[in-house]
Amino acid sequence: METIIVQPPGPSRPGEAGASGTELLHMGPGDVADFGRGVPGGREVSIVLPDPGISRRAGRLEAAEDYWRLSNFSRDTAYAVENLEGAGEYITVAPGRLGVPVPFEFSRVVLPALSGTVDFKVFAPQHAYLDEQSSPCAEESTVHPYALDATAKYFLVLVALCEPRLRAPSDGTLPGVGDIAERLRPLESCRGLTRSAVNYHIDYLTFAKLRLDVGGEPGADGNTRTGAKRARLASLALRFGLVREEHLALLPSRRRPVPQTSGA
Repeated sequence: METIIVQPPGPSRPGEAGASGTELLHMGPGDVADFGRGVPGGREVSIVLPDPGISRRAGRLEAAEDYWRLSNFSRDTAYAVENLEGAGEYITVAPGRLGVPVPFEFSRVVLPALSGTVDFKVFAPQHAYLDEQSSPCAEESTVHPYALDATAKYFLVLVALCEPRLRAPSDGTLPGVGDIAERLRPLESCRGLTRSAVNYHIDYLTFAKLRLDVGGEPGADGNTRTGAKRARLASLALRFGLVREEHLALLPSRRRPVPQTSGA
């Protein structure tokens, strides 16, 4: 069983050579692969990161049953593992830390280097999920703590709120109430959406659906309280995957019509 696929630095596709001259590395349970600068002309490491600021043996990947672990052989440099599917999630692997389990399905391992940073990607397509039929206590009904209706207008407001961070996880900007209303108005169901209506949906999400504590009652403290609610909503929705990248398809297209030119 194949557990992970490693893509070395540079563009690479299955069967093609990467920028370092190494094809995609396929690893199964129990396989290990070292990464680093390596020895010139040698094959000391499986994943070559050609930067003089990278140790010759910087670390190691280890494939497990349906996930993988990362070891950092550096004595003074931390590495980062970014979730390519998430909203800015990442984990930091401290210097000397061994066997850190990585929970992400699509990851980028980032190392500080003289050229800025060096990275490679790791794909873990064999993640296991609980089958509903084999779920323990399947006969017992459980109330979902965050039960949201993806067909409701309040959900569209939540998706529009989270959109900037879904598209660019490093972007900390949140759209204002007016921005959200303008973003959704091209939808047939939102033609008459107003700022007051968006505020209502934000209050409903905050206090009724997600039961957040923002330090006051609905509508208190005007803009300051609204900003706090928007920040808390976006943070919780993205952290627990209530809004995901696939939900962006619910929003109006951002494509602009191509201007037509008349013939001569």
